[in-house]
Amino acid sequence: MLVADAGDGRLADYVKLTDVHLRRSLEAAQGLFIAEGEKVIRRAVSAGYPVRSLLVAEDKEATIADVAARVVAPLYVLSAAAAEQLTGYRVHRGALASMQRLPLKTAEEVLDGARRVVVLEDIVDHANVGAIFRCAAALGFDAVLLAPRCADPLYRRAVRVSMGAVLALPYARLTDWHAGIGWLRGRGFRVLALTPDSAAVPIDQVTAYGELALLIGGEGNGLSRRWLESADQAVRIPMGGGIDSLNVASAAAIACYLLAGN
Repeated sequence: MLVADAGDGRLADYVKLTDVHLRRSLEAAQGLFIAEGEKVIRRAVSAGYPVRSLLVAEDKEATIADVAARVVAPLYVLSAAAAEQLTGYRVHRGALASMQRLPLKTAEEVLDGARRVVVLEDIVDHANVGAIFRCAAALGFDAVLLAPRCADPLYRRAVRVSMGAVLALPYARLTDWHAGIGWLRGRGFRVLALTPDSAAVPIDQVTAYGELALLIGGEGNGLSRRWLESADQAVRIPMGGGIDSLNVASAAAIACYLLAGN
């Protein structure tokens, strides 16, 4: 249905999508997340997330019409100007969907049958989280575990950057972060800590060893000392040109690629 007023109460799920603090509060309270772009919306629907509503700019209505016909949810059509006023930015991809979150799996459920796992400690940038999920999924990793302070994988920017990988790759939060390495080791995982430390073993020299858990630390400070010292092995990406570190998402991509065949 065509909606002329950006202040229409039916559009409350889409208000100020660029306001991180507001969105965290609203999405947590309502149990929702926003999928952006036709491809991501299709992946969210295919992954079984219930659709609360769809919102589309007038000139993009045809791109999402078949999805709207399949789901039991309203489709709101706005002018590009009204959509920008509502969301706080120009909706370049044309379509948005408000999706209902599913119950978060436990770490035990996520690791059931997994052989390769990425474990993220306090990565707070949503784009980095989304990029790491995309790399992990593309390179054959089975699951992602998150520290309590890690950014929300279902925040709009993370979902978009991951191109929907966060909707398909199983993930969970570790409730007992301090005991996490021992718990992983008890389940048969060899725990590798990714670090730029020159004393660490080059990651391309890591040999095959059954199940692997790759620990990746937050932007700036990297892994905490507790996790670096508790891991089975510290590993690094060999670098030249006077460069001693990479963006965390780039480092994760290289590490996942080099470990995928082990």
